[in-house]
Amino acid sequence: MAGNSFGRIFRISTYGESHGAGIGVIIDGCPAGLLLDLDLIRRDLARRRPGQSAIVTQRQETEEFQILSGLFEGQTTGTPLHIFIPNQNAKSKDYSGWAELYRPSHADYSYTAKYGIRDYRGGGRSSARETAARVAAGAVARQILAQYDMKIWAYVKAVGELECTRPYWELDPTEVERNPVRAAEPKTAQAMEALIREVRKAGDSIGGQITLVIEGVPPGLGEPVFDRLQADLAKAMLSINACKGFEYGSGFAGTKMRGSQHNDPFVLEDGQVKTTTNYSGGIQGGISNGMDIYCNLAFKPVATLMQAQQTINQKGEPVTLAGKGRHDPCVLPRAVPIVEAMAALVILDHYFIHQSRL
Repeated sequence: MAGNSFGRIFRISTYGESHGAGIGVIIDGCPAGLLLDLDLIRRDLARRRPGQSAIVTQRQETEEFQILSGLFEGQTTGTPLHIFIPNQNAKSKDYSGWAELYRPSHADYSYTAKYGIRDYRGGGRSSARETAARVAAGAVARQILAQYDMKIWAYVKAVGELECTRPYWELDPTEVERNPVRAAEPKTAQAMEALIREVRKAGDSIGGQITLVIEGVPPGLGEPVFDRLQADLAKAMLSINACKGFEYGSGFAGTKMRGSQHNDPFVLEDGQVKTTTNYSGGIQGGISNGMDIYCNLAFKPVATLMQAQQTINQKGEPVTLAGKGRHDPCVLPRAVPIVEAMAALVILDHYFIHQSRL
């Protein structure tokens, strides 16, 4: 299987399955001498972990991890940093009746068509359980970015038809961790939580949107052709389970504007080049311009429902799939730290690439 690695200089490789012994990540290109704060890794893993609230899957994973290499006396050594996260609460019997059928909107059929074999327990390698390894790696990347005053945060912008219409610069990032939905607007968060509970009670699922904000990115990151910064961000985000759409800056709303409205005029403020507006989303010509980078990400409803669904088995026979097990009614609350982690990996990798040329 190819495609398990991401990045060029700060490069990660993840491994493991949802119901295997565990999952993990090997980080290559981590600088030596970093005083690694393990509590920050624990914090981000706790934000992603299942069982954290009543509106997410009730699988109970502590996400306690082991660092198997690359760390000595609290500092990174410059050798590959290996983080392993054991699986502690897998219930494979929940999937025993699904071994021979194709679950609607899952990777069961496509995975079998490609490899001829699949681990049906929780989706195996296709499971979102893999993203815990990304979050661990992203927590390391964020600690390095913090040294350069770069900040990454995300929040749930919409759940179904409920949407926070205020722009990110009018919101308080500290509100995000004060509610289980991880919305940045308290009243909207309450309505979103009620909607998720309603959907869960009906045995259904619901999607929505996450807004990502990256502050303090210096100008000059990215390449002007195939390795554009927004292209790498898009790849990172679209590699997350259930992510169906990516837009940055004005995005699709920009299609309704005239050029005279959309252009970002340059000004000089305190000796630094800025723009009076930021419809470009902090990126022009594939390269960061020093303004905030902001993106909107679309996430589909979870494919596993606690309702009966029609499908076929491997023999092509029609069967009824009965919902069971522990599943998220909405991925958005747990996807926020995954989005932040993937953004950190992209920005740090591009920062190192840029620094290597100076």
